[in-house]
Amino acid sequence: QVRLVESGGGLVQAGGFQRLSCVAPGSIFAINTMGWYRQAPGKQRELVAHITTAGTTKYVDSVKGRFIISRDNAKNTVYLQMNNLKPEDSAVYYCNAIDPFGKALNYWGKGTLVTVSS
Repeated sequence: QVRLVESGGGLVQAGGFQRLSCVAPGSIFAINTMGWYRQAPGKQRELVAHITTAGTTKYVDSVKGRFIISRDNAKNTVYLQMNNLKPEDSAVYYCNAIDPFGKALNYWGKGTLVTVSS
């Protein structure tokens, strides 16, 4: 079964930055909107940002102005640049493909842990 591979997490101080990467098979990446999700302990997984194949982006309010999602179609990679990180951004971050109805497809990987210290 296909699993996406996230990388780039780690420990960072509040106010710092990190860039996450996610590589997907070309057959999935080329035709799908790609999204970054996160799940903090005891909370539901939430969609943080997504980017369409045309490059249109959308963000959850809590990260607007701080996070930037981008995609490199030549590398089948989607990125999440996270700036001015806050402790509440601490979570496991996952990427996934999203179908036209907004539902995440079943390509969940292991995620990458981001921990922001205060």
